[in-house]
Amino acid sequence: MVPPAAIVSFNMYRLRAAFALHLFLTGCVSTPTATGGGPVGGGGPGLGPNASLQGRRPFPADNPWNSAVDQEPVDPNSDTLICSIGLTRGLHPDFGANYNGGPFGIPYIVVDGSTPLVSVTFDYADESDPGPYPIPADAPIEGGAAAGGDRHVLVIDRDHWKLYELFAAYPVPQSVNWTAGSGAIFELGSDSLRPAGWTSADAAGLPIFPGLVRYDEVVEQGAILHALRFTVSHTRHGYVYPARHFASSDTSAAAPPMGMRVRLKASFDISGYPASARVILQALKTYGMIVADNGSDWFISGAPDTRWNDAELNTLKQVQGNNFEVVRMGTVVTQ
Repeated sequence: MVPPAAIVSFNMYRLRAAFALHLFLTGCVSTPTATGGGPVGGGGPGLGPNASLQGRRPFPADNPWNSAVDQEPVDPNSDTLICSIGLTRGLHPDFGANYNGGPFGIPYIVVDGSTPLVSVTFDYADESDPGPYPIPADAPIEGGAAAGGDRHVLVIDRDHWKLYELFAAYPVPQSVNWTAGSGAIFELGSDSLRPAGWTSADAAGLPIFPGLVRYDEVVEQGAILHALRFTVSHTRHGYVYPARHFASSDTSAAAPPMGMRVRLKASFDISGYPASARVILQALKTYGMIVADNGSDWFISGAPDTRWNDAELNTLKQVQGNNFEVVRMGTVVTQ
């Protein structure tokens, strides 16, 4: 995640030159050129790290995350935008059962309404929800307790049906409290968005949890009924609904804005893929995936689980950028 746009201080000339080189290397230009909720089945959610939601889906049915886009028009700038991310780069599952000796991805924990609330001190307090937050002492941290990186902490309160998310989260020694870069609280029964221009625990100002590929949906439910989250290496100075925040100074129309949604083309044949991969690919056809952060190109986010079949997930890498198209976007907000 990149901090709020107000404190991002890139050199514009160098940034545009770097992006022009990026376009050249991906084959998008011939020469380097400087360019400007409720339940949907099952019982109640379980408790604990990566617990099953038993078919319950965050946010109302009409929420953008839960809205099908397979019949929506293609954006007129789709070819350019897809090319800027990488036509021949493969989709990459950024989650699984085993990497460096254990599961990897963005973990979450489900708690009940009696979980004690703790204080969180934020680096970007002006764009964070002050809390308090129901973070248990054993809350999983992305990458592990000693990790660097984004260190996301995601907590779902199943009784109050709320989502609490932190970026760059660290427990305070000899205390129940935490520090974090930023944090956001989402009412999972509401369609409310962050204030315009606000970050969240994610660069786009979006919730993270609803966009994860989760074992309980892929294997237990056999269907993902919402959009997914992915990253690209270079974004635009702008965002589109439902995103609320940008994290770049580059104004090039070739770069994807935060919140841009892509879908797997209807013509793409998924019949030869393993069962778990087909569930994910079908979701990408029906609901698509949303640009949520700066990161590696075409990296799709999911929750860690020892039960994932990594060999099956790795078949997703056969899907290339040119198999996607951009769903028509609304107004790109640049302020």
